[in-house]
Amino acid sequence: MTLDHTAAGVYAIAVTPFTPDGAIDEASVDRMVDWYEQTGVDGLTILGILGEAPKLDAAEALAFAARVIKRTKLPIIVGVSAPGFAAMSSLAKASMDAGAVGVMIGPQPSLRTDDQIATYFAQAAEAVGDAPWVLQDYPLTLTVQIAPGVIRRIVQDNPGCVMLKHEDWPGLEKITALRRFQAEGSMRPISILCGNGGLFLDFEVERGADGAMTGYAFPEMLVDLVRLTKAGRRDAAHDLFDAHVPLLRYEHQQRVGLAVRKYILQRRGVIASDAMRKPAPVLSAAAKAEVDYLLARLARRDARAAL
Repeated sequence: MTLDHTAAGVYAIAVTPFTPDGAIDEASVDRMVDWYEQTGVDGLTILGILGEAPKLDAAEALAFAARVIKRTKLPIIVGVSAPGFAAMSSLAKASMDAGAVGVMIGPQPSLRTDDQIATYFAQAAEAVGDAPWVLQDYPLTLTVQIAPGVIRRIVQDNPGCVMLKHEDWPGLEKITALRRFQAEGSMRPISILCGNGGLFLDFEVERGADGAMTGYAFPEMLVDLVRLTKAGRRDAAHDLFDAHVPLLRYEHQQRVGLAVRKYILQRRGVIASDAMRKPAPVLSAAAKAEVDYLLARLARRDARAAL
C-alpha cells in the first residue's frame, strides 16, 4: 500500500530507543513496535524530530527504518528531511523500497518568502520521486510560517503531497481555511493529521482534522479521543482529554519534552532506557518526581496510567 489523502486516525510518532551508551537498542525497537500495534494506532511515523533523526547517520537511519517496517504490518511513514536533496532522495528511495507507505518532509529553517517555500517543496517533491509525501508544518521549531494559501499552492502543484502534518500554533483557523479551500474546489483533498503533542486535538478533529500524528506517551488516549469525536460523543471526548491535559502540557515543554516522553515510555515498559543521544537535555530527579506525580493523578481517572 501507499499513503493517500484518505489516511485517518492516529499515526504515532515513534522515538528512537537508545542504550545508555548511545547505540540503537534493537530489542527496545521491536518491543516498542509491538506495543504500538497493541495500542490500536493506525500507523507509525519514524525518524522525525521526536525520533532524533539528525543524530543518526545515513546507515543507521536506513537500518532503523527497515527494522521497523519489517516488524509490523502497520503503515510506516519515514521522515526524510535533510539539509541536501541527495540525502533526502537516497533515504526516501531506500525506505519506499523497504516497504514504507510514504515519507515526511519539513521545510529548511532558512526559508522566509512564500516563493522560497513553494520552490523548496517543489524541489523536494522532485527529490523523493514517486513517493507520496507529508508536508510537515511546524513553525514553532522549524521557524517557517506557511500560510494556508501557500499550503494550497504546494498541494495543487505537487500531486505527491497527500497529507499535512499540522503543527501550527495557534492553528485551528488554518484547519478551517484548508477545509474551506477543499469544499469550494480550489484545493484537492488531503489528509490532515495534527501534532503539537496532542495539545489541541480535542478541537482540531472538530475543525476537520482526520486525526493525530504525534508522540504523546499515551497513544491509546489519542485513539480514543479521535474515535469518540467522530462518533459525535463530544462530552466524552473532552472529558477524556481533560484528564490528560496536565501530563500533555508537561510533556510538551520545549527542549525537555522528548526526555519526558522517553521517561514515561520507560516507566510503561516500552523501552529499556530513557537515554537520548547527545547532545541532549538531562531530566532531573525533581522533574522525574513531578512526572510520577502527574501519572499517579492521571491514574485516578485513566487506569492506563497506573504504572
